[in-house]
Amino acid sequence: MPTILAIESSCDDTSCAVIKDGVVLSNIIAGQAVHSEWGGVVPELASRAHHQNIVPVVNSAIESAFLSKADIDAVGFTRGPGLLGSLLVGTSFAKAFALANDLPLIEVNHMIAHVLAHFIEDPKPKFPFLCLTVSGGHTQIVLVKDHLDMEVIGSTKDDAAGEAFDKSAKLLGLTYPGGPLIDKYAQNGEVKYEFPKSKVGDYDYSFSGLKTAIMNFINNNKQKDPAFVDRELDHICASIQHIIIETLMKKLIMAANDLDIKEIAIAGGVSANSGLRNAITFYGKKYNWNTYIPKFEYCTDNAAMIAITAHYKYLKKEFVDQSVSPLSRLKI
Repeated sequence: MPTILAIESSCDDTSCAVIKDGVVLSNIIAGQAVHSEWGGVVPELASRAHHQNIVPVVNSAIESAFLSKADIDAVGFTRGPGLLGSLLVGTSFAKAFALANDLPLIEVNHMIAHVLAHFIEDPKPKFPFLCLTVSGGHTQIVLVKDHLDMEVIGSTKDDAAGEAFDKSAKLLGLTYPGGPLIDKYAQNGEVKYEFPKSKVGDYDYSFSGLKTAIMNFINNNKQKDPAFVDRELDHICASIQHIIIETLMKKLIMAANDLDIKEIAIAGGVSANSGLRNAITFYGKKYNWNTYIPKFEYCTDNAAMIAITAHYKYLKKEFVDQSVSPLSRLKI
């Protein structure tokens, strides 16, 4: 069975993991604090930080696994989707490492990896299952038929749920990343304010209208009362979190009922949100689902999920050659 070195560099986290026989031995992540003062990820700064972080992160992952470079059988890497400059750093390093050590290369779709994070540890979903994959850049309902056989049956028509969280936080004057802060304040508040629900069809989502409604709500109330946000912050956050999560769950429930699927999972950065984790548990009990919630360390971008995906691709000998290049847009 293979020992694979996996690299993740799609956004602002530089991560490397080592997996052997399908068991993750190490998962090292280096974040980038430089973006906080800008209120969001700056692509050029992200790629520069990846250049600084990738060598020590890779070395640390190999050492933490108590292995050497000679023990590696293949190199997996995130090809996309993501920030092109960030992806280029990870792809280039993976290609160089593989070339220098005469190893096969395995490209990994970042969104597929989020879904397969559920196969790092038990309990693992049974096929077929539905996975609500929610991040800053994507919102998808994925029908998972096998480890490498997936179909996106619903997705956002405009903005992602994670972006709605972060942009709402910015409007409230919260620091970046704002999504976790909305979650934090929401736990002390009540659902006091109503926001409109999107009306797109099928299993698709739309959050652009909600973002506009939240912006108008905040601006209008601040004009009337400059202290409104400070005084009502907990309740505003609770109300924003409620509408986003209820929107997500409505379409997931619809898909589960229509397809008669009881195996339900969540994945992606927003799956770390306590409100979403509570909601999937609540509706799981209501509809008799078997629900799967990833550990916090496997929710946000990490190389362990790249490693487990590379593991399954290795078993099928799905390798790429040195001509491979990163792709900022890559569909399942």
